[in-house]
Amino acid sequence: MLYFIFYRFSMNSKNGLVYMWISFEMVINIVMTILYGYVYLSIFTAFFIGNIRKPVGFYIMYGLHIGFTVISTGVGFFVELHLFLSQLPFVVLTILAVVLLPLTIYSKNKRENLEGQLETANERIAELIVFEERQRIARDLHDTLGQKLSMIGLKSDLASRLIERDPQQALTEIKDIRQTASIALKEVRELVSDMRTARFEDELMRISQILKAAEMEFIFDGDKDTLQVPPLVENVLSMCLKEAVNNVVKHSGATKCEIAFHQNFKEVYLIVRDNGQGITKKQAWKTGNGLKGMRERLEFINGSFKIESEEGTTLTVSIPVAITHQKVKENLKNI
Repeated sequence: MLYFIFYRFSMNSKNGLVYMWISFEMVINIVMTILYGYVYLSIFTAFFIGNIRKPVGFYIMYGLHIGFTVISTGVGFFVELHLFLSQLPFVVLTILAVVLLPLTIYSKNKRENLEGQLETANERIAELIVFEERQRIARDLHDTLGQKLSMIGLKSDLASRLIERDPQQALTEIKDIRQTASIALKEVRELVSDMRTARFEDELMRISQILKAAEMEFIFDGDKDTLQVPPLVENVLSMCLKEAVNNVVKHSGATKCEIAFHQNFKEVYLIVRDNGQGITKKQAWKTGNGLKGMRERLEFINGSFKIESEEGTTLTVSIPVAITHQKVKENLKNI
């Protein structure tokens, strides 16, 4: 009883006090081993030592515990030889546990800690990559448009002053403005074309792997080769598909995920359906910023989505084809 009281205190203790309670446990282990051959309590102490986070404290207590356990067992053979011989296999197994158990637990905790740090570092790296990409785009846009827009502004002011005094020179300045604007537009198009976009076909391949890893049945209905939309629209569709499948894997508890894609002369449809627990609209908007971001992307290209919850959850994304190109051009022009 005294041993387990000390064990309880050690579990609730912080800083240096934990080593004091472990020391008391070791003393009880020595006494119980020598007097009664009861070496088994040392396994509990070994388990607790394995959960010590600080390397110095772990190795000190680990070495002391092994030493005291071996010494007290050796002394016990001289004091109660018959008692120890009768349970020799169990004593040997206990000593092996005292040696191996702390190292195993300590290594496991250390590995999990490193994996957590690695995951955090990867997330941070991903954020930095996104930030750097935004900075690069901002720099490219500034270098591409800054000088030319300044020139257009100056020439516009000059043309407005010359239009009555020297109409011919004002016309020349207006022609220069048009030429400068054409060059700027061409450079912006080249810049946008160089930006990497997510392809719908590649995203389908990735989510099939994700669903397979999540042990969900994947059913696809549609012909991805019939997708005829601008790269920006394809990128938005891919991002919506990615977000929808992530929600299915994380929140639905489903065993099957169906994805349907269809395009006609009016609209592009993307349907993601699962057989999970379902979700209400109120719950959907509480799940995070994923659906909010999806809505903002779709509004940019005049698209929309709706959520239905009946025998699972169905997300339907629709984008009008007839005005897609015009809407994209208008939004890019506004930007």
